[in-house]
Amino acid sequence: MKPTHLLGVIPFIGILGGIFFANRVTPYVLGMPFILFWLVMWVVLISATMAVVYRLDPANRKDHTS
Repeated sequence: MKPTHLLGVIPFIGILGGIFFANRVTPYVLGMPFILFWLVMWVVLISATMAVVYRLDPANRKDHTS
């Protein structure tokens, strides 16, 4: 499996697998219940992770010709 594929699996595990560990209301983080903060955090992290995957993918290089 390519490292870029593994980077794509991390958000899946974080948002779906981690939700069972983060399933509580307290503490409040930035005024949000912890579970809501967990989901919002992973939405931001997914965007960052997918940007890294896009940069690492050789098909997106400028010098790539089809």
